Amino acid sequence: MAKVTITQVKSIIDRPKNQKLTIQALGLGKINKSVTVEFTPQIAGMVNKVQNLIVVKEQ
Repeated sequence: MAKVTITQVKSIIDRPKNQKLTIQALGLGKINKSVTVEFTPQIAGMVNKVQNLIVVKEQ
């Protein structure tokens, strides 16, 4: 699987609870925090749920 870097670019204040929990599950939580993970179908689903709060870059 390909590796991707996921960076949170927007705040989770006033977002639905499921989006807050998804951001937490991705290992994010603060603006400009980044994580590098393998792009599995599970990660793809999480990215799809919070695509308005993050930026995804392929490595």
